[in-house]
Amino acid sequence: MNKLLTHALVAALSLIGLTAHATDKPLKVGTTSAFSIPLEAAVAEADKQGLKVELIEFTDWIAPNVSLAAGDIDVNYFQHIPFLENAKAAAGFDLVPYAPGVINNVGLYSKTYKSIDALPKGATVAIANDPINSGRGLQLLAKAGLISLKPGVGYKATEDDIIANPKDLKIIQVEAVQLVRAYDDADLVQGYPAYIRMAKSFDAESALLFDGLDHPEYVIQFVIQPKSKDDPRLAKFIDIYQHSPVVKAALDKSLGTLYQPGWKN
Repeated sequence: MNKLLTHALVAALSLIGLTAHATDKPLKVGTTSAFSIPLEAAVAEADKQGLKVELIEFTDWIAPNVSLAAGDIDVNYFQHIPFLENAKAAAGFDLVPYAPGVINNVGLYSKTYKSIDALPKGATVAIANDPINSGRGLQLLAKAGLISLKPGVGYKATEDDIIANPKDLKIIQVEAVQLVRAYDDADLVQGYPAYIRMAKSFDAESALLFDGLDHPEYVIQFVIQPKSKDDPRLAKFIDIYQHSPVVKAALDKSLGTLYQPGWKN
């Protein structure tokens, strides 16, 4: 079955489902500022196709899951699998990934040095301080050949899992959203292009190294309560997000080349 026919079938089945469900209730989607622009494009496109969607923007990384677990929203889009698993373990949320979105590249940036090899002994490296994003930062340092980690630790890596640090890097941990400020002080910084763009302080594409799809567990997920898995509004909205040219244009404008789709077209 070709792609156009597949997407047309999804849209048709979704419309049939919508007529059998509460079409007067908008699908409530929670997110954070880093992901809002492409979602706004998807909301506008959904409206043209007869699906009402309400986008709710949260200012922190806790409220979207609290709100979803309470049933105040139908789905959220701001987190990857490691973040979700950590949130579930910490708070006991009964939440599951529904569909993949995009993976946002995370990079290693330096104001002073033009290559990883130029980094001197004893250099300071700033990484995220939370259990999930610090693991991603450590994996990036390992990819760069700056440290070695215990085999198999993956995204759960901590500084205790470093088994080799030949340049004697001094690793400092900073709140993820504040890493952009560490760019002026540290020799190397773990950076998130979305926050770098919002800060407008340096070029988000200037990283010495990106992780990309090396770790697909970092694909941002649409997350729901299990009882919502058959909601036709979700199927329709996800199809729009993943396949609408309008949304792709918004993703390209918002993220440039620093993202990849986490789904198979």
